[in-house]
Amino acid sequence: MSDTFLDEFLEGEPAQAGAESIAAEGNLKDRVIDELKTIYDPEIPVNIYELGLIYDVDLDDDGKAMITMTLTTPMCPVAESMPGEVEDKVRGVDGVTEAKVDLVWEPPWDMSKLSEAAKLELGML
Repeated sequence: MSDTFLDEFLEGEPAQAGAESIAAEGNLKDRVIDELKTIYDPEIPVNIYELGLIYDVDLDDDGKAMITMTLTTPMCPVAESMPGEVEDKVRGVDGVTEAKVDLVWEPPWDMSKLSEAAKLELGML
């Protein structure tokens, strides 16, 4: 490791040209996830991220977000409205230029997808 790299690292300067965009993307993804955590399943008092309904959050360099998600069941009462709500909330995150939800049924959701936080909230731990 060169002294220059170490000096730049210690000063908080990116050592590579792409380091800033990687950091910005990471922060954007964190902000998108934080926003997803504000959306609650109407029947379960846990947010959709901790419930394990969000399978993937993908962001490109232009700020386009693709959210792959499912619902607890195809008969969920919010099956028609939840994807639109997710798109609207994600689109409102600073840095996101476009948001699209891909609602999938494979793999199907089950209780194993609950986070530890969700299990705690539901009294399962």
